[in-house]
Amino acid sequence: MKKINLVMELAVIAMMFTTGSISAQTAGSSTTLGVSIVESTQVALGWSVKKSILGKVVYTDTGKKIGKVEDLIIAKDRQVSYVIIGAGGFVGIGTHNVAIPVAQIEYQGDKLIMPGATRDLVKALPRFDYASSSSRRDEFIAKTEADLASARTEIAMLKNRTVSGTNEAKTEMEMRINASEKALKDTEDKLIELKNSKAGRWMEFEAGVKGANERLQRSLLKASV
Repeated sequence: MKKINLVMELAVIAMMFTTGSISAQTAGSSTTLGVSIVESTQVALGWSVKKSILGKVVYTDTGKKIGKVEDLIIAKDRQVSYVIIGAGGFVGIGTHNVAIPVAQIEYQGDKLIMPGATRDLVKALPRFDYASSSSRRDEFIAKTEADLASARTEIAMLKNRTVSGTNEAKTEMEMRINASEKALKDTEDKLIELKNSKAGRWMEFEAGVKGANERLQRSLLKASV
């Protein structure tokens, strides 16, 4: 039986969108044609997702129904991070939407399969609720802001540190501090984007903030050596 990882399937769809964008940029004087290409590609993109994924039933690898795909959480870089599955009626409880990492789902033939899953496992997953997810959002923002505050303090201390040795050593330290300041600004900007996102869509920006914060921490570690 043919197996296709859902990440690969959605990556192809994202590539379609990227190709349309390039055509628009290289269309020269044919601005109207470029816009038409982008618009038609967006229509194809939306239809492909709706037809191929949204509303489809997800099964265990033993053939039992888990739930239907209700929504997709898409990061800013157009990479799908999570599939929201409505599992309530299939696992014997009320409304029970769960967020499943897209890498855990694959196509087998014409079906969406979640290998290794059981109804009991899905039932035990925390319910995903766009409204209640705000508490996790608040925790994520608070932790990131604490990291940013600590980073600002560390950068200030690095600036006040007396660097002994050659001019090359001093220049190297300045470059590392500048890199840390740039990483700090990048993390701050991405956190602002997350804060300004609509309720329930903040997860689309989470990966970007995490990545920027990780780069910031690595930069600080390098500068403090």
